[in-house]
Amino acid sequence: MLRPKVFSIRVISEAALLCLALVLGSLPTMAQSKDSNYILILASGFLCDPGDSSTCPATAKANHGDSYELSGAGTFDAQDKSVKATGTFTHKAPNGNVLETGVWLAGELVSFDSYGAAPNAIPRRGMGPGRRPMGLRRTPSTLRPMPTGGLAVFHIRLLPTGGPSRSAVLQVNCALGDVPPERSAEGIRLKLEKNGPEFSEEVSGRVMFLLMSPEVGTHIKTPQREAAPAPASPGIPSN
Repeated sequence: MLRPKVFSIRVISEAALLCLALVLGSLPTMAQSKDSNYILILASGFLCDPGDSSTCPATAKANHGDSYELSGAGTFDAQDKSVKATGTFTHKAPNGNVLETGVWLAGELVSFDSYGAAPNAIPRRGMGPGRRPMGLRRTPSTLRPMPTGGLAVFHIRLLPTGGPSRSAVLQVNCALGDVPPERSAEGIRLKLEKNGPEFSEEVSGRVMFLLMSPEVGTHIKTPQREAAPAPASPGIPSN
């Protein structure tokens, strides 16, 4: 009787990991997308340190001791509130026992409050630091995403391996840039909707926002020269 359940948990867990791997693997492509202007990295990829368990996953704890651990990645647009992000989650009891695991999907960006660029995070063009070889020009298309601090709030959907899905509000705080004193703790908070519990203690986890190149973002425009008037066609007098 237990075999179908074990099989379904393994399949869904593997699908969740595959989904996360696809998102992380496509980050270079996301940086060139015109559909979003920020990349979200949530306790995954290069933020994780194998020798430091406090880096990944990101953990939020409730007053009663339960905790949620999340990892993921994606993109969002701070202007039109669109978001494409996903990842995995684990719900644990106060004694550390796993209560459920599954996948989370972001459905909407509620708000984003930027703290500005991280110290010394100057966008670089072309070949990177140092003198460029003769004959090579640095083009705007090679601007790199810039680490940026901020507080993002998302509506997400929790899809556990067993049981019904649930809606929640996920708060992600990256403590880079000009960080307000009350937001100095980096990490996540989670609030289950429909009077659900609130996981408001940022226990651990690294998070980061990457601001895409101004030339890539759709809401940062450069002045355009006025077009010269077209010459009158022969035989047709101009007004």
